[in-house]
Amino acid sequence: MKILVINIALRKNPARLFPPIGLGYVITAMKRAGFQFDILDLDAHPQEPEETERFLRTHRYDVVAMGCIVTGYKFVKWLSATVKEAFPGTVVIVGNTVAQSISEILLTRSGADVAVMGEGDETIVELLRRLESSHDLDAIAGIRYRAGDHLISTPPRPPIPNLDTLPFPDWDLLDIDVYIRSLSRKPDEPLPPIPPEKIRALPINTARGCPFQCTFCYHVFRDVKYRSRSAASVIAEMREWNRRYGINLCAMNDELTFYSVRQAEEFADALLASGLEIWWKADVRSGLFHADEHVELARKMHRAGCLALGFSLESSDPVILKAMKKGADPIQFARQCEILHRAGVAPLTSIVIGYPTETEESVRATIRWCVDAGVYPSTGYLLPQPRTPMYEYACRNGYIQDEEAYLLAMGDRQDLRLNMTQIPDDRLEAVVAQELKRASTELRVNLQGHCLLKTGVYRAVQNVA
Repeated sequence: MKILVINIALRKNPARLFPPIGLGYVITAMKRAGFQFDILDLDAHPQEPEETERFLRTHRYDVVAMGCIVTGYKFVKWLSATVKEAFPGTVVIVGNTVAQSISEILLTRSGADVAVMGEGDETIVELLRRLESSHDLDAIAGIRYRAGDHLISTPPRPPIPNLDTLPFPDWDLLDIDVYIRSLSRKPDEPLPPIPPEKIRALPINTARGCPFQCTFCYHVFRDVKYRSRSAASVIAEMREWNRRYGINLCAMNDELTFYSVRQAEEFADALLASGLEIWWKADVRSGLFHADEHVELARKMHRAGCLALGFSLESSDPVILKAMKKGADPIQFARQCEILHRAGVAPLTSIVIGYPTETEESVRATIRWCVDAGVYPSTGYLLPQPRTPMYEYACRNGYIQDEEAYLLAMGDRQDLRLNMTQIPDDRLEAVVAQELKRASTELRVNLQGHCLLKTGVYRAVQNVA
């Protein structure tokens, strides 16, 4: 059986390239199960659309597998339609949130045959084994598939209970040095205290899911119990990448890395005891550090190599925070920033602009909270995600009238694509730009123009220069 795996490029000429961690786990499972496959990595090795289409029309595969977040639906539709037009008998498998959150649209309006619902590590192996012998997919848990004019959903697949049992991603299956070079030349600030040319960066995944239910957020594990790996497992992976690729900077690529003070301290203690010298960044919940004694814990984490911790303010407006179902408030956010600053760990945060009750005053107030806390926010506009309360609100109130048209127009959250406030589009964008420029000046980060929102572009340019 000939198999092709496609890594979709969501952006043309991105500032930085991030290895596809979810796909990395999936292809590792495929390899360990004995499957041979080709990989078309459109991120590491970009092509013009005509070149990609020519390849798909002239190379016949029995199975083509791909996946991405829902904002990439337009690419999935284009790629799957190209495959099916050339080879109607090819089975197209799609995973990640583009499959799970819009499976009906995906299966009826693109060339996709099977949507993987949830984790793909075990599902993909069972699916490929079944396709080798027959197309009877009823017994495979965790998928939705097209059978003639009907869509069939199988029972949900139980989540993998112990993430420590999963093998590390086999990055040698991809041209991983392309990703390492990109991330090493253009890492997020703050940078480790070594010459920039010596940085070797790679992200790792330490947890799956998030225990919170923010009304604007959707991810594959939204309705699944939050699971995290042990400190020993994470440190073993860090050590492996340090040994194999010379990695000395790891970003924890999670929805939530540390959910408790005890978990954070256990990791810091274990990393210090390991003797592994490596810098890292992670995500925590707002309000995790709030007591005076947490300053010493943050200092310990700094000694263990922690450069920064990310946690989201999202908004300072109490009405908007309630609508978001955020479990923290601006006072907790500011307190945590203060503790981290005292410990030498940089706080990182993000905000969401554009809930229906947003006003010019609430935009200014939210950005002011960030400035007063000494952190420049990663800023984006509300981009309603399918299967979230805000998406349902947008559909119910007529902001989204044609769902597929909306999905095809989705993209980065830094671009205003759907405005549900009472503020005109141009005015909302002007206020955001004005306040971010003021924040840039006061915090001395020196951002200008479109880089006020697209800070990754700014950092890429600065580091290359």
